[in-house]
Amino acid sequence: MTEEYESPPTDLITLTRHILSQQYALGETATGDLTMLLIGIQVTSKYIASNVRKARLINLVGLAGATNTTGDDQKKLDVLSNDIMVNALRASGKVAVMVSEEVEEAIIVKGDSGTYCVVFDPLDGSSNIDAGVNVGTIFGVYKVLPGSKGKVEDVLRPGKDMVAAGYTMYGSSCNLVLSTGNGVDGFTLDESLGEFILTHPAIKIPPRGKIYSFNEGNSLHFNPPTLKYLESIKYPANGKPYSARYIGSMVADVHRTLLYGGIFGYPDDKKSKDGKLRMLYEAFPMSFLTEQAGGLATTGTRRILDVTPKDIHGRCPLFLGSKEDVEDLMKCYAEYEGPKTW
Repeated sequence: MTEEYESPPTDLITLTRHILSQQYALGETATGDLTMLLIGIQVTSKYIASNVRKARLINLVGLAGATNTTGDDQKKLDVLSNDIMVNALRASGKVAVMVSEEVEEAIIVKGDSGTYCVVFDPLDGSSNIDAGVNVGTIFGVYKVLPGSKGKVEDVLRPGKDMVAAGYTMYGSSCNLVLSTGNGVDGFTLDESLGEFILTHPAIKIPPRGKIYSFNEGNSLHFNPPTLKYLESIKYPANGKPYSARYIGSMVADVHRTLLYGGIFGYPDDKKSKDGKLRMLYEAFPMSFLTEQAGGLATTGTRRILDVTPKDIHGRCPLFLGSKEDVEDLMKCYAEYEGPKTW
């Protein structure tokens, strides 16, 4: 008696194949530079994923004994992840400028072959790493300005000028979510193959969700419009309140919001006048993805992707998620008669 086995799938779409197919779709306008750059980010994600999984075993947990540009204590994995990212992007030969959360100044790559700029947080949520909470890498890509060979002005531009954005989430699985301006696709790392496989094609955020994700531990400092909105979803007239889900790792909270809908918020408040999230490498990439998935992203009073950053580590408030939920939040800001900082 012979046992029957299911045939292995033959139509697996890898991230590399997906990127190449998008390049071919551009026809003669495609140079392959963005493809090489994104493949470099893919390799970086695999390397960081491996180190995150064995961090405890190889003594990569704990503090590195320094702080980053925004005053946060650097973890050992922060430093390693930054080095991996910088070296991989430099080796791609396609990058002229890099901005990292872990480095005070923009990194200008010598030479004139680079045609792109990459802004990134190499390991977002690393304060949770010792507890095994999901962490991730966030990145956004700009094309250098015409006539530029790489300068900081190439990245001090609105998020709507980005040509690609994404994140990699390291947890029970390693997921890479990417947009090159034509929708959002999600990939999962198959460690047996060493490849990211397309598992979430054409992600579309539901128009309305049932989950809100705010750090209500800061609610003492929240401004009236934020408090009014939270009151409306916690004590709604229909008697069906939203569920609270706040992980404290932006990549994990936004990933859930993209898949399930609802709203993620990190507002400005009385203590943090400009909010806490960094505009270039946190708010912009996540807002780019959200809009590409059919959602909205706002400061409360204006579209995030229309804001022009004043410096590479500037901060901004952020609300993103399902279109109808974010619109409800914006109504609370529109009705507020007090001073508006954003």
